[in-house]
Amino acid sequence: MAENQIITRMLTELIIYLFIGAVTGVLAGLFGIGGGTIIVPALILTLTLQGVSPDVSTHIAIGTSLAAISMTSLSSVYSHHLRGAVRWPLVVQLVPGVCIGVWLGAALASQLSGVVLQKCFGVFLVAIALQLFFALQPHRQAEQSLPWFGMWGSGAVIGFLSALFGIGGGSLSVPFLRWRGVVMQSAVATASAVGFPLAVAGAFSYAWQGWANHLLPPECTGFVYWPAFAGFAVTSIGFAKIGVQLAHALDAQKLQRIFALFSLCIGVYFLIRG
Repeated sequence: MAENQIITRMLTELIIYLFIGAVTGVLAGLFGIGGGTIIVPALILTLTLQGVSPDVSTHIAIGTSLAAISMTSLSSVYSHHLRGAVRWPLVVQLVPGVCIGVWLGAALASQLSGVVLQKCFGVFLVAIALQLFFALQPHRQAEQSLPWFGMWGSGAVIGFLSALFGIGGGSLSVPFLRWRGVVMQSAVATASAVGFPLAVAGAFSYAWQGWANHLLPPECTGFVYWPAFAGFAVTSIGFAKIGVQLAHALDAQKLQRIFALFSLCIGVYFLIRG
């Protein structure tokens, strides 16, 4: 009887995560946003309903989000590379700083309480909502180069904040590249290429930081929750293509503002909860 209950619970969880992965893929393809913006709040709420301790649920959501992004970003990077849109020299210049920033961000997150971490994520969602609603995007007419230490430092900031929020970095690296004068197509493609090593480094960092935590569910490796990872990885890639198709068929500006209002509500919720 106990084994049947465990199997039933695991199958139910997998179905839930498959559904969340599908929704994440559609919205990511529709709005061009990172999956972590959707995965993290959805996983926090799901883990809370499952009775996972609030002391670790946010950490698990962020670590698992980064692990899922590391898989789903591969198809995006490959597609952009085939079109010749990735600026690989910029990727090489940013990645060392990104990896350093990710490790520092994960180390700090592991020392923060779940409530504080949720409030940080709430601030991020509110900022993303405002950026989407008002279509704020810095850009220069001519591309500007930075010395290697400037690129490393910028990458460290992007990696640090991405590790705190469980995102692939596109929400931060695209505005940075646009501010440097990189055209939008190349900025998005280059940000996706930076996002893969960022997500891999983040997933390993969160797995390491949570390794000995006794509050974690048994299906976890550190702060990476494998049932959720499996569900997200299976459905999000395919459904992202559906989102892209919808983006070409629907009024993208109206949809973007609707999603911005939704993100604002979720962000405010995380700011006031606890």
